[in-house]
Amino acid sequence: MAVTLAELAKRFGGRIRGNSDLRIESVATLNTAGPHDIVYVASKKYLKLLSRTSAGAVILTEADAEHYSGTTLIVENPHLCYARIATLLNPVSECTPGIHPTAVVDKGAHIAPTAGVGPHAVIEAGADIGAGAFIGPGCYIGRKVIIGNYTRLIAHVVINSGCTIGSNCILHPGSVIGSDGFGYADDNKKWVKVPQLGRVIIENDAEIGANTTIDRGALGDTVIGHGVKLDNLIHIAHNVQIGEHTAIAACVGIAGSTKIGKRCTIGGQAGILGHLEITDDVHITAATLVTNSIAQSGTYSSSLKAGPLDKWRKNAARLHHLDEMNRRLRQLEENLQRLIEDQSS
Repeated sequence: MAVTLAELAKRFGGRIRGNSDLRIESVATLNTAGPHDIVYVASKKYLKLLSRTSAGAVILTEADAEHYSGTTLIVENPHLCYARIATLLNPVSECTPGIHPTAVVDKGAHIAPTAGVGPHAVIEAGADIGAGAFIGPGCYIGRKVIIGNYTRLIAHVVINSGCTIGSNCILHPGSVIGSDGFGYADDNKKWVKVPQLGRVIIENDAEIGANTTIDRGALGDTVIGHGVKLDNLIHIAHNVQIGEHTAIAACVGIAGSTKIGKRCTIGGQAGILGHLEITDDVHITAATLVTNSIAQSGTYSSSLKAGPLDKWRKNAARLHHLDEMNRRLRQLEENLQRLIEDQSS
């Protein structure tokens, strides 16, 4: 597929400086691009590479365009423009309708005529697979699961009974939706399993990364909002609610019944304790441990960066004495205040 730069500018906005008739065939990196490729720069640290690129066109902001003399598509947000161009030039292949001969589909399941079911998939009774949806090889769809229109389960995805997946979602290999939550009652130092009777509801346009697990609710539902993006290897416990357009990076763990607001971002390896509430537009940096609710939008961090081992050991040892040091400091302040009062009298 090839599109002229003028067509791209018309479709996605922006101003062209240079050859508007240039035919763009692909996106590429600054180092590998050829004369019919388009690249982008969204960080000033990469501007120095512009002099060496062989790209046919570069997507830049107005300010950064001053550093480049070649053909340029000038836009407000180069990364966003690049994403839209890359999507246009690399369309997702349409689902091939039909059920593979090796798939096992219960007679009580409903598969839309335009949906596709891949090799060795299993679909249980009462499941409903929407128009244009794709159930990839080795996937398991439990009883009464609902899969929305044009949702794609890439391969080896498990959707357990009763869960609902919206339209235009993507679930990557190994993701598990609707496994039992970690619920047990203490019976004199023995554990009694608490039945997990809720569902997982994933709303439209969500994306779930590889080997990410989302537990079903204990009584209510675990809810993943519209447009939420989850990276690989995330664990979301039972009854968690995640607001629309929140994005969460890899290896995050969210404990049960926590509610996360809209448009939040959570960095990799962050941990969030249970039964907390995090308001909208909160940004949590990587490896942060969240132990209390967050009621005000903003950026939050609790991690300590790595340093030389001997210095780290000294700092760690001092951390254990902070409470004692605080008491001594308060005592010194009180003594100083008494001296000032004695002198003034």
